[in-house]
Amino acid sequence: MASHLTRRTALTLGAGLLAAPALGQGARPVRLLVGFAPGGAADTIARLIAPRMGEHLGQTVVVENRSGASSTIAAGAVAQAPADGTTLLFATLTHATNPFLFHGLPFDYATAFAPISQVVIWPQILAVKTDFAARSFAEFLAKAKAAPGSISYGTPGNATAQHLAGEMLQRAAGIRLTHVPYRGGADAARDLSAGVIDASFMTTSTALPVLSAGRARVLAAATPARLAAYPEAPTIAESGLPGFALSDWCALFAPAATPAGTLEKTHAALRFALEGPEVQARLRALSTEPVASTPADFAAFLAAESARLGQVIRDAGIRIG
Repeated sequence: MASHLTRRTALTLGAGLLAAPALGQGARPVRLLVGFAPGGAADTIARLIAPRMGEHLGQTVVVENRSGASSTIAAGAVAQAPADGTTLLFATLTHATNPFLFHGLPFDYATAFAPISQVVIWPQILAVKTDFAARSFAEFLAKAKAAPGSISYGTPGNATAQHLAGEMLQRAAGIRLTHVPYRGGADAARDLSAGVIDASFMTTSTALPVLSAGRARVLAAATPARLAAYPEAPTIAESGLPGFALSDWCALFAPAATPAGTLEKTHAALRFALEGPEVQARLRALSTEPVASTPADFAAFLAAESARLGQVIRDAGIRIG
């Protein structure tokens, strides 16, 4: 995942968080573990909501980056942490896909965590380079069918939401595309704008700079409904592939044995954070949509998403590394 947030802004957010005083005398700080590097999309959202969560809890909420191994390092640390609400996992869609990509982990994704809430989603779009021959999604599919493998599409890497969307599209439409994995969404966007690749599945936050500059065109949205920011772009679902939708997302988890009352307090703090006017304004600027689902709704979503994406991974034979 990627974000158009500048490094300076990300560092400013982090500095403000670290400088915040503890609100509860003697209360232990809450550690919010993020499995990705500072300045990325997940880290940015975590640092945005952490101060507001701390305000509601009466505790300082400190973001810790434990990047590496597709966020399994951060997940493992939370799985082994005390189940007292002071160590939380800020995870992404990888939480649903990692069980199908990694074997021999010292914890079980299905039993090690208590789902608290989906936090935000990053809607995805299919964009093409400005001089691409297809002017519509229907023409894109026709071109792909006429010349299998001739259209290249870039993603932030193997097994990302963008890669999975591409695999889903190929199977749903009966086409074959050429996948070009990058080290991040910004790299894929750069090569799309330069015409190095033909197309890319991108989050709206990653796509915003290149689309605003006229260096790429949006063909369709991988969302259930049309996006307000791109109302002229049809959804893939309405374009002959019903049910097609896949957004990237992040979510909040606690260790599995965390008491129900503690989970409820943490969920209430998250809702408080996401309802803040400043937070909502910043999320809109990042082309990100808040969710704050209930623990039960999120658990049901996670189970369905894991089963769906696990099948995509198996069918496509996707491997990490």
